[in-house]
Amino acid sequence: MPQDTDQILDTAAAWRAEGKRVALATVVATWGSSPRQVGSQLVVDADGRMEGSVSGGCIEGAVVREAMEVMQGGPPRTLEFGVSNERAWEVGLACGGTVKVFVEAVA
Repeated sequence: MPQDTDQILDTAAAWRAEGKRVALATVVATWGSSPRQVGSQLVVDADGRMEGSVSGGCIEGAVVREAMEVMQGGPPRTLEFGVSNERAWEVGLACGGTVKVFVEAVA
């Protein structure tokens, strides 16, 4: 089961109530070995605060960069991270699987 989705959504709502821009990233598909299952979420605010996880740390940096763009008015997007075995350690996704993450602004 994914980490506590209610807690992550509560955090997103609290940050929005503070007047912060907020984005939510959700694992929507996986293939092969993946550190997080479908439904896992990461919430990010414009100050860089984060709660939750979509990968156990290996792709969070890239997801946060995309979340910042979405918070600035960019369109929602689906990101795909997949690595061949020879590139696995280079990019940090050592599991060798594929993860799709949907990133959207929280209104």
